Amino acid sequence: MALSPAQRKSVYLTIPAYNEGQVIRETLQPLLAAGYSVVVVDDGSSDDTYAQLAGLGLHRLRHPFNLGQGAALQTAVSYALGQGADYIVHFDADGQHDAAGIDDLLAPLLAGDADVVLGSRFLREADWLAVPRERRILLKLAVVVNGLLTGLWLSDAHNGARAFTREAASKIMLRENGFAHATEITQQIRQQRLRYIEHPTRIRYTDYSQFKGQKASNAVNILIDLLIRRFIR
Repeated sequence: MALSPAQRKSVYLTIPAYNEGQVIRETLQPLLAAGYSVVVVDDGSSDDTYAQLAGLGLHRLRHPFNLGQGAALQTAVSYALGQGADYIVHFDADGQHDAAGIDDLLAPLLAGDADVVLGSRFLREADWLAVPRERRILLKLAVVVNGLLTGLWLSDAHNGARAFTREAASKIMLRENGFAHATEITQQIRQQRLRYIEHPTRIRYTDYSQFKGQKASNAVNILIDLLIRRFIR
């Protein structure tokens, strides 16, 4: 499904970025060429990420210091809603996500079949075979933890590609600043009784994206953080 230019302009891609100066322009160029509205939040980078955004014709925001991916994503979404976005898409800055798949991710929203579309690497054989074996195991463990904590059982609990209607996005308020925001999103989808579906997505695993991505040891920190917050609230 291909969106019209007017439809794409009403779609705001919200992109948190931290020290992505090496790849950020390459990641953004196909998104801008396709006609989407793009919001990038430089989350206190120590490299030239913010400077790389100059002159690209997008919305660029900056945190004065690093707050975490969840905080940067919330800043981007709040700004996009303030700009009148009809649809919000979460998109990673490291080049892992496929720009060509955005229209398909949005299709269920445009058809009125869902409020939220969640990307999944585990719905098509070709997609999950592309996931490195060690990461595949980690992601499946995350599915179990996410299901137990939120009651929402997904095939892929930590895929950064997501799409929301304006109404759905306005009901999600992230308080988890770090990577644990992915579980918080699914928890709020259930609490708000938003209609959701999973949609196949292709992830490109490059040496750069794997170096920048979550480490297996960080999964333990995320779990501890989520459990502490769950029981002290």
